[in-house]
Amino acid sequence: MHTEILQIKNFIDGRFVEPITGRYLDNIEPATGKPYSQVADSDAHDVDLAVAAAERAFRDWSKKTAAERSNFLLRIAELIERDLEKFARAESIDTGKPISLARSLDIPRSIANFRFFATAILHTESEAHITDNVAFNYTLRQPRGIAGLISPWNLPLYLLSWKIAPAIAVGNTAIAKPSELTPMTAYMLCEMAREASLPNGVLNVVHCTGPKVGSAITAHPKINTISFTGGTATGRKVAEACAPLFKKVSLELGGKNPNIVFADADLDAAIAGSVRSSFANQGQVCLCGSRVFVERSAYKDFVERFIERTAQLCLGDPLDENTEQGAIVNRTQLEKVKFYVDLAQKEGGKIALGGSAPQAPNERCGEGYFFQPTVITGLSVSCRTNREEIFGPVVTITPFDSEEEVINYANDVEYGLSSTVWTQNLSRAHRVAERINTGTVWVNCWLVRDLRVPFGGMKQSGVGREGGEEALRFFTEPKNVCIAK
Repeated sequence: MHTEILQIKNFIDGRFVEPITGRYLDNIEPATGKPYSQVADSDAHDVDLAVAAAERAFRDWSKKTAAERSNFLLRIAELIERDLEKFARAESIDTGKPISLARSLDIPRSIANFRFFATAILHTESEAHITDNVAFNYTLRQPRGIAGLISPWNLPLYLLSWKIAPAIAVGNTAIAKPSELTPMTAYMLCEMAREASLPNGVLNVVHCTGPKVGSAITAHPKINTISFTGGTATGRKVAEACAPLFKKVSLELGGKNPNIVFADADLDAAIAGSVRSSFANQGQVCLCGSRVFVERSAYKDFVERFIERTAQLCLGDPLDENTEQGAIVNRTQLEKVKFYVDLAQKEGGKIALGGSAPQAPNERCGEGYFFQPTVITGLSVSCRTNREEIFGPVVTITPFDSEEEVINYANDVEYGLSSTVWTQNLSRAHRVAERINTGTVWVNCWLVRDLRVPFGGMKQSGVGREGGEEALRFFTEPKNVCIAK
């Protein structure tokens, strides 16, 4: 029996529309290696249509009260929550991540994004200053216009909502480009926006690859704000395209995050947390701790217990409720993981666990993109495996002898996104956190999230900060008004 494959169309001016080319790309399910839908193969002409719609919508949307905009965002959050199970299943199929992870983390955090920014705009403050008893100054923060929002494949709804919610909450209109590898939840979000009666043109979504649509968004003269999350190499191209046009840009890029375990740490908590931070979503999270450093006196015990715990992770069909390790997002990423595992061995590393593709978990997943959680020891901290982003279920473990040494290890890469420190010494926790060059430092935890705090990276992990008041400020233009007394 023939089943018609869903075509994921663009969402422009409140309607689902065909790409101007009329062409579509296959959307492959990572767990099976087979297409299960198609996504619009758009280009710059579709971006032009979206810009025209966003420009028309901006005039009215930017004039709505904060309370009116808040109500639309809250309604979208309610609708996603109503269909949480549908969203979780769609994200699991689209990305290859375990459905339990999508249900417990990705979709709830997407809902929280809309709710947080919907209410945050009701409680904003503005600066005011009396100037030498001669004038009164105050700052207006006004929406900037059309925001271009480009999000990656690993956390498709979570990171897209992280951008859309603050952008439209403060009165901008938006043109979003989700990854062509994982477009389904963005398509479903557009359905929720339409059901919530979000005014036409406030949110527009154009699908396709980065070179065709992402480049058109970053280069468009009427899109004056760009928020990009993705790889460092692509982020560099985004920055180069935006610089001549003086666009406001936020870049959240790659990471090679250190996970530091001191001998005085609660090893039970450190091992459980480190396994999670190493292999969550098959290691396909920019915040994963892929470089583990353990104080030498605790190294042997930690490695043995870490390997034992990792070996117990259940690799399987992402739609199976018991699965803890799903599929790699596509064949290209799977080959990249294999390349680095081979490279690690050439660089003198020992494969302590994993290191190869497993048997298919079931018949349905016979052609899927799976790789075992892999633990590598014996590598130099300066080797490529320890310096380059892999973005897969591969972790290296290295001993260290002193606080000074491990801080140098942690900082000796081009990235600076996040880090984790495990210690029960409070003074050491503060000391080390201050000296590690990363935008976020977690102490005795990982991926604990507070939407009020700024988020972003140092060095080649990006520029700018998102989250909380920082996001609201990013998507607005400050204007000082000075009135003489």
